[in-house]
Amino acid sequence: MTSPIQGLHHVTATVDQAQPDLDFYVAALGLRLVKKTVNFDNNQVYHFYYGTEVGTPGTVWTTFPYHGYGVRAGTFGTGQVTVTSFSIPIGSIPFWQSRMRALGTSAELPPSHFGEASLICRDPSGLVIELVEAADDRPAWTSAAIDQRAAVRGLHSVTMTVASPQPTLEFLKTMLGFEIVNQMDGRTRLGVNQPGPGRWIDVIHVRGGPQAVNGIGTVHHVAMAVPDEADQLQMRRELMRAGIPVTEVMDRQYFQSIYFREPGGVLCEIATMQPGFLVDEPAASLGQHLKLPAWEESSRAEIEAGLPAVTIPEPVRHATT
Repeated sequence: MTSPIQGLHHVTATVDQAQPDLDFYVAALGLRLVKKTVNFDNNQVYHFYYGTEVGTPGTVWTTFPYHGYGVRAGTFGTGQVTVTSFSIPIGSIPFWQSRMRALGTSAELPPSHFGEASLICRDPSGLVIELVEAADDRPAWTSAAIDQRAAVRGLHSVTMTVASPQPTLEFLKTMLGFEIVNQMDGRTRLGVNQPGPGRWIDVIHVRGGPQAVNGIGTVHHVAMAVPDEADQLQMRRELMRAGIPVTEVMDRQYFQSIYFREPGGVLCEIATMQPGFLVDEPAASLGQHLKLPAWEESSRAEIEAGLPAVTIPEPVRHATT
């Protein structure tokens, strides 16, 4: 099968409070809030989409702030995306290490994977965020605080942790069209569509480790991008033919989605690249106002009353910028 998958589309996590989430990803990390909407499965919870200028697929990180709804803290373990990595310019780690520490966020240098320098941070909900130096010519979202020399280019990769790697590796290769591009002890990197930043998945295996439990502070799912609905339906047919349980197509307003689990237990999504985040507001004002799908507009007053008040921050300067 020739795979229509273009690369990563987005990564979605369950987080704690809304305002600290905005403060970290906008003020500290410098991403743009490209959409402020609600969880379509629970309209009393925000759904924040962060990315570069217009939320191009492959640059998008999204969160559900579930504080106050009795959602337990998640457990890191097998069957889960345990690290979400963002691409930063080569030579920018000193800037980011200084910046994160100045803002009170941990910033540690982990052992190198495949010769790439990186920095590990924890967001306010405990998610592991990695900043990886890479040659990446995608346009960045910049500000007075974070310019082209350091700004995030988009997703670099995700790390899937599984108990047994072979079934996951075979699935990614035969069903989704990825290919192995590098290996080291306990870690295999796969890529798709001219592999590079935004098109990589790392698979690591941890035998005997705890089984992941979704909850606050964990990644909910990783989405891969296909150009359009026809490609998505093709992928759905192939998954069903292989006996993989897969959902019906779901309308997410900014893309169409199907969901399934790979053999190691990680929840995956295939999302269309269209229509994108400009479908309901212009580029200049992305993320500034609460946007609701047409089927929720009649409940706008009730929905707004149930959501916590938040302020969209500006990227914060610190002494070294």
